[in-house]
Amino acid sequence: MAQTETSFEELLETLKRSSAALREGGVPFVLGGGLAIWARGGPETEHDLDYFVKPEDAERALQVLAAAGFRPEKPPEGWLYKAWDGEVLVDVIFEPRGLVVDDELMARAEEREVMAIGIRLMALEDVLVSKLMSLDEHSADYSQILLMTRTLRERIDWRDLRARTSASPFAKAFFTLAEELGIAPRPDSGAAAGGTPARARVRVVEGG
Repeated sequence: MAQTETSFEELLETLKRSSAALREGGVPFVLGGGLAIWARGGPETEHDLDYFVKPEDAERALQVLAAAGFRPEKPPEGWLYKAWDGEVLVDVIFEPRGLVVDDELMARAEEREVMAIGIRLMALEDVLVSKLMSLDEHSADYSQILLMTRTLRERIDWRDLRARTSASPFAKAFFTLAEELGIAPRPDSGAAAGGTPARARVRVVEGG
């Protein structure tokens, strides 16, 4: 099924329905992707929803969403499942490039209130690692990630992000762009670590 552009309001309605289904089904998950950036004050997104689950929970997550009325799909890539809420796509990601979805990743997540529902957001650096490590010859579009990082640049642990994406030439190209645009500090800058190290942050519950 080809993905179509959806409105932000449709995306939020699917967020409510899908997160409620996963919670009620007892599936541990964190929200990643563009909505995890938006919930922290970043730009709106009209793309799909990204839920990250541990590999052993992926099959159950897809079954729970199917029972809630979503149309399940198992694409050939083998690192994610898909569930459709009408024209809105939910990605259930369990083996992302550059990340291991395990108890440690789940523990780094931040509890937030989004649209009057409590939800766990993937740690900011984990979201950005997943986006940078997914870039390749066919998807080297830096526009969205530059916009995201510009909005939240003072909250990013840049040193951590650089270290975790150093194997990717596309991530290196991003940092060159981000430095030249004044978004990211240069590696020798005292501000390279961002405002507060990721693992030292205090969890905050904010309004939607």
